[in-house]
Amino acid sequence: MFSDKYKEIKSATTGVYKEKGSKFIAYSFPVYSEENVKEKLEEIKKLEHSARHHCYAYILNPDKSAQRANDDGEPSSTAGKPILGQILSNDLTNILIVVVRYFGGVKLGVPGLIRSYKTAALDAISNSEIITKIIKEQFAVSFKYPQMNDVMRLVKEYNLEVVNTDFQIECNLIFAVAKSKSEEVVETFKKNHELTIKYLKTV
Repeated sequence: MFSDKYKEIKSATTGVYKEKGSKFIAYSFPVYSEENVKEKLEEIKKLEHSARHHCYAYILNPDKSAQRANDDGEPSSTAGKPILGQILSNDLTNILIVVVRYFGGVKLGVPGLIRSYKTAALDAISNSEIITKIIKEQFAVSFKYPQMNDVMRLVKEYNLEVVNTDFQIECNLIFAVAKSKSEEVVETFKKNHELTIKYLKTV
């Protein structure tokens, strides 16, 4: 069944993990585009310029369609993948986690690295406030003034979020509705032949 809910972190947080002298500092950010990811990475590289590695993973979009992990010089799949794994197991999206490492002089080996990056990322997530959002679709309805009561009754009945109104002789209203309900709502509106309804965008 289609779910129109998805989870994000509310704001940026940090997490820390230490092992055998190495220090791992995790930074998590809410992000909404590749551009956003790039900006935050630059920010952390400036802030933690003396760290040996800046490993990261991110997931974008409500359907988690953009995912990437980067080991930044650590052995393959010992850093980015464990960070990504924590994001996925907490069912989050629109998030970037960067874990920087300060080397403590002792090699940690593959299991040690995986554990360290994973634990630092989890600490940052644990310190976050997680919020649930709903995928909504926006529609524009155009109708004549006498249809106002019918339209407003449907808005109330389906608890639609009114985004914009322009009530002149020709009335226009933009509303948002949870994606899972949109088909039913549109069909109901279409039963009133005095109005037109069109899809605008998904938000």
